[in-house]
Amino acid sequence: MGLRAKIDKILANILIFIMALMVINVLWQVFSRYLMGSPSSFTDELARYLMIWVGILGAAYVSGKKGHVAIDVLLRKLSPAPRKRLRLFIDLLISLFSLSALVVGGGRLVYITYVLEQYSPAMQMPLAVVYAVIPVSGILIIYYKIYDMINN
Repeated sequence: MGLRAKIDKILANILIFIMALMVINVLWQVFSRYLMGSPSSFTDELARYLMIWVGILGAAYVSGKKGHVAIDVLLRKLSPAPRKRLRLFIDLLISLFSLSALVVGGGRLVYITYVLEQYSPAMQMPLAVVYAVIPVSGILIIYYKIYDMINN
């Protein structure tokens, strides 16, 4: 099994775990609110953070599987050589965006929330931990796109 397949498997398992945790969390929230009459204080916040993680990590996973929604009208009309160059250009643009917005911008967000010691209101969890998924996802997207550029 190659490195990419290992990363895919690990990422898929992490996403499955997060989704399962989110389902359990929301079920607990409904149970505590409607059956016990005393809503849990942390479940809403945890559901929000888990949704952020599954959305951002899911974007990296789908990017690696080439499953993102795309407009491919131009690609379909091109012959193989220009199509390959256009795909290379698109992968390069996605990599540059991921580097600037997700890795650099997300890294700065993590750093700022860490330095300012910002914590979530209910769970008192450092927000730097919540936001750490942004640069991690950016690195994964860059890895996938570089892999695609080399192997296509």
